[in-house]
Amino acid sequence: MNLTDLRNILGNCQRCKLHAGRTNIVFGSGPETAELMLVGEGPGAEEDLQGLPFVGRSGALLRKILKDVGAPEPYIANVVKCRPPKNRVPEPAEVNACAGFLAAQIGIVQPRVIVTLGKLAAETLLGEAVAITRTRGYWKRWRDIPLMPTFHPAYALRNPREESRMVADFQAVVERLVKQ
Repeated sequence: MNLTDLRNILGNCQRCKLHAGRTNIVFGSGPETAELMLVGEGPGAEEDLQGLPFVGRSGALLRKILKDVGAPEPYIANVVKCRPPKNRVPEPAEVNACAGFLAAQIGIVQPRVIVTLGKLAAETLLGEAVAITRTRGYWKRWRDIPLMPTFHPAYALRNPREESRMVADFQAVVERLVKQ
């Protein structure tokens, strides 16, 4: 199976109530053979309109950081594939409805490193409650893949002093990719 097959299985998804308010499913983007995979929380307004992850202000900051640290082009997905109303945190039933698709995306891409962007993404892949301010910057694992939790770019936009910590996390990711 490849990502196109998986997207076709997802179809016009109505597995949770988020489908009612979406414009587009935001499945994911990037190379199917990416060494680096980024996992965010869920689409925002701009992402919902374009059908692509991280295309708004958060995405611009994320692309800047990736370029600044010399990261390879990532595959980017979200925990949920449809925009939650008013950008609220996805509910457990919504996360569960998409969980198999996210796991399958990771299985198809087989990244060498995963970076979770924000608390919900880290909690979803780690399967435990996370204090992102204490967890970010420390290596974890999702199954057998090294995982680096870091802040969501939207958090860094609201708290500009945290951008340098995100940069440090991504520098550690690039160093890990070079060493492996």
